[in-house]
Amino acid sequence: MQPNDPAAEARARLPIGHVARVLEPSPPAVTDDWFADDAVNAPVGDGVTVSPVDNGDRSWAELVADEPSMADFARDRWLAAYRPVEPVPDGYQATMVALHRLAMAAIAPARHQANGKFGLRWVRGGFGTPFFGDDVQVRAIGDQLIVERAGSISSTTISTIAAAADFIGSTVDVDTATEGDSPPIGDVDETLTIDSAHAGFMSEWWGLGTAALEIVRNAPDTVDPGRVQLWPGHFDVGVEFGSENARASFGASPGDGAHDEPYLYVSAWWPDRLELEPSEYWNAAAFTGATLSSSALVGVSDPVAATVAFYTEGRDRLAAAARES
Repeated sequence: MQPNDPAAEARARLPIGHVARVLEPSPPAVTDDWFADDAVNAPVGDGVTVSPVDNGDRSWAELVADEPSMADFARDRWLAAYRPVEPVPDGYQATMVALHRLAMAAIAPARHQANGKFGLRWVRGGFGTPFFGDDVQVRAIGDQLIVERAGSISSTTISTIAAAADFIGSTVDVDTATEGDSPPIGDVDETLTIDSAHAGFMSEWWGLGTAALEIVRNAPDTVDPGRVQLWPGHFDVGVEFGSENARASFGASPGDGAHDEPYLYVSAWWPDRLELEPSEYWNAAAFTGATLSSSALVGVSDPVAATVAFYTEGRDRLAAAARES
């Protein structure tokens, strides 16, 4: 198993004179306020910068158009040539809940115990931490738990939450990352049942969400954006942005107690300051905001563009409501 460095891997595949930005976390570990790299805004050195968002010399989409042999590489990493959204597989929710419990109680706490941060990120095939400490990264890929330390990699089949924490070298923490809508942690010695195909489906949903959120986050009309993270308590990729009254969370959830299938969402932070009447767009039942189910994206030729349009509409509707309030 090779050390995980998505930025270096991309750079090695690009034409001579090009440098890469990608969506996944890359080493080295960062010790600024975020304790994480901002992948799509990272310095990349001299060369023609290729980026998944509109902040480089070329986009990945432009590169793929000129270099079709790069399409599969870009597609697998949600950089361009995006794959379609698949229907939700039967029985998917059991794997989702199992991995949610693992993320909350074993993986996120490993990072938190090192630097006080528990946010995670989408990685190809699953999810994991940004690099921290001595270039440590913990990843869950399918039914495998992978721990990398300064380029040394070990892996094991996921069994229990307690065994995972022991393998990582941390301790089980059932409180730090848990949110009000999180599933119960349950018995940390219970064997987790994980279907690798279902875990892969969930990763694809997060890859789509990450790609779209980074595009909107870096758009000129987006105000005061945070960082795209995978929140272990909610188990969604999300980011917040907007002026004070128009601020909202934008994200992609793999599903929860109120939603049987994955969905996109826009959740207003201060709905009491705005007049957001229920409508075809403002249709969320569990919170004040908007949702779009994954089934609505099945068969869409460019699901990232459709997702960007959904988020952009919410951003602009909230800004307009704030101006009128």
